[in-house]
Amino acid sequence: MTGVYDDVRVLDFTQGIAGPMACGLLAQHGAEIIKIEPPTGDRMDWHPGYVAWNCNKDRLVLDLASPDGLAKARRLIATADVVVFDAAPSELEILGLDAATLTVANPRLIHTWMPMYGTEGEWRDLPPEDLLLSAVSSASFGQSSWEDVPVHLVTPQVSYGHAIAAAGAIGAAIFERRRSGLGQALLCSGVHGVAAVRSGGAIRAGNLMRMGAGRGSRGGSPNYRLYQCGDGEWLFLGTLTLPFFLRGLESLELFEILAWEGVDGDIANLQRPPFNERAIEALDARFLEKPRGEWLAILHANGVPAGPVGEREAWFAGEQVAANEMRVELEDPTLGHVSVPGVSSKLSVMPGSIARTMQDTTIEEALSRRVPTMAPSAEPGDPPIHGPLTGIRVLDMGAVIAGPFGPTVLANYGADVIKVEPPEGDSLRTAALGFAGWNRGKRGVIVDLKTASGLESFYALIRTTDVVVDNFRRGVTTRLKIDYEHLRAINPRIITCSVMGYGPTGPLAPDPGFDPILQARSGMMAAQGGDDEPVFHTIPVNDGASGLMSAFTVIAALNARERTGVGQHVWTSLANQSVVCQSGELTLYEGRPKLPRGGRDCPGERALHGMYECADGWLAIAAKSENVASAVLSVLGVGGRYTGSEALNAPRAGEIADAVAARFLTMTTARAVADFARHGLPLAPAIRTDATPDDPWLNANNFWEDYDLPGTGPVSGVRGYADFSRTPGGFRYPAPPLGAHTAEVLGSLTSAK
Repeated sequence: MTGVYDDVRVLDFTQGIAGPMACGLLAQHGAEIIKIEPPTGDRMDWHPGYVAWNCNKDRLVLDLASPDGLAKARRLIATADVVVFDAAPSELEILGLDAATLTVANPRLIHTWMPMYGTEGEWRDLPPEDLLLSAVSSASFGQSSWEDVPVHLVTPQVSYGHAIAAAGAIGAAIFERRRSGLGQALLCSGVHGVAAVRSGGAIRAGNLMRMGAGRGSRGGSPNYRLYQCGDGEWLFLGTLTLPFFLRGLESLELFEILAWEGVDGDIANLQRPPFNERAIEALDARFLEKPRGEWLAILHANGVPAGPVGEREAWFAGEQVAANEMRVELEDPTLGHVSVPGVSSKLSVMPGSIARTMQDTTIEEALSRRVPTMAPSAEPGDPPIHGPLTGIRVLDMGAVIAGPFGPTVLANYGADVIKVEPPEGDSLRTAALGFAGWNRGKRGVIVDLKTASGLESFYALIRTTDVVVDNFRRGVTTRLKIDYEHLRAINPRIITCSVMGYGPTGPLAPDPGFDPILQARSGMMAAQGGDDEPVFHTIPVNDGASGLMSAFTVIAALNARERTGVGQHVWTSLANQSVVCQSGELTLYEGRPKLPRGGRDCPGERALHGMYECADGWLAIAAKSENVASAVLSVLGVGGRYTGSEALNAPRAGEIADAVAARFLTMTTARAVADFARHGLPLAPAIRTDATPDDPWLNANNFWEDYDLPGTGPVSGVRGYADFSRTPGGFRYPAPPLGAHTAEVLGSLTSAK
């Protein structure tokens, strides 16, 4: 198998979701991945996702607790380009597998560490569990709810985001090593993963914290919300921008709400109480007048973005997923026929592929087939001074989230990112703090591509640019003469990346793509809602993941250019990420375990896996074995009433859950945490979003960074998505005011002539 990383050997010592999935993304692009597992196996080898996250890999069983197993691991590490660990702090030092030890022995090694809870603070030694990470990071309270409670997401979105962020960071370190010939230590913890999935939401100005969508799980804005139709079926109205909402009101024959006293023709007034509630009531009533199919036909005929709430299985089996090659059929020697998610990052030169499920290997086989080590470039770049992507220039042509966020990640890794906007600016600028969070690290210019002078200025920029990222609808770049074919005629080394809604082909390709419409179509909303109504995820799952995946894809293309000398066009889509961010849930084979569905304000999956209220707050508990379940019952004082097996498998609503809930209500969170910590049991507080800026654990792990935002003043935002020891990156700029650097950037082009 060939691919961008087919000259790279990666040793994957991780378990669970984030580490295996990150290495799996590299395996899709040709890296030789040897997954090192203990004799007891991966802790999640029972999960269907284990099959998908480990495709294209070879598995080697080694007992690192034995001298022989550790010696074999060290022999393999001596042949590796990248090693990836997710052990808790201190474990690697005890084994002598820490970054300081291994990179001294092998200066070309990229040592990657992915501890779920970071390296410092009270929670760093918690057992790995997405539920607990979501609780202590406030992601659980970040999900909008009906009763102001933390919500358990039945798809592990923080871990999925962590995986994609880590894969991109590893790719950036590989790119830098191709230029310098040197490795380094890379830290991409679960705290970085939280920063990646909440970048636009985790930002505070003074006492104002950007919060979720408000009460309920349908959405707080009348133009961007779930609606139930006359036949009981649900759709999502995705009219995020003003032109789309006006079309929507016209299609619904509700234009008169713009004439309400207090609205006075200004659509912005419909986003504020009490008019947003009144508008929602009007739209609720109107949608109940017709069945969903009829409404969707009307909205589609008028070009109004909307989509039905569907089920996962139907989406995975559907035409759009097939058109994007996002479903791959494989034969596994144990499981038989297996369907797994396909390659989301699409490269035209050296494309990725999924060829097989994981197979076993031996230490002798692994040592005998060492791939050629990647050599430094013939013309190494200058030593990086600000991140592994120093010297790379990126033009960000995107709007809203999915397009701009990838360049934000690239900026954090050292790229010079220039946000190119039309005179009216990115429509997300109306969400001031959200825009600042998703667009940090860039300079901003105004270029009107509809004018001859504007197009000439853009072409002049292309001559000094490495990458262009856009999320225009299909056909727009060709019409504007800024597609890959036009740009490579100016700069043959240019890389263009399109972040699409649905993809270049398929029945939905012409439609505008918005994150929650993909949440609806792909079954995410139905799965989270379970037997209750569907749930609009407050975390922009597909937008954020598409930004992360576009960064990973661009970095892969940069690595390809180092090897081939040529640029290329690459793409990904929200539709692709709707599969990636359900990769464990969509993997299919006969006899696969049944995975949980949610419900209204989903409190968890089982009696000892979920959220509970205490006397002064909320906490999360995640028992995964009978022994742990028995210990939990004992600590709570109900140990004689139920067995560990009964408690472990008990439903979230029932006698055992009621007994647990009653005990927690008599305890403060501090007492519960202390009692459970003494016994090494998996429990942590669920903190509220507005408490995160002062949270000791987040601050100990350098989650926050204070800076000045033009027009706003001092703000706090996420610091970054990975830490590189030798080539540290970080944000050099806040999100730019509209056109703030136009004279500086375009003037430099004139002076350079």
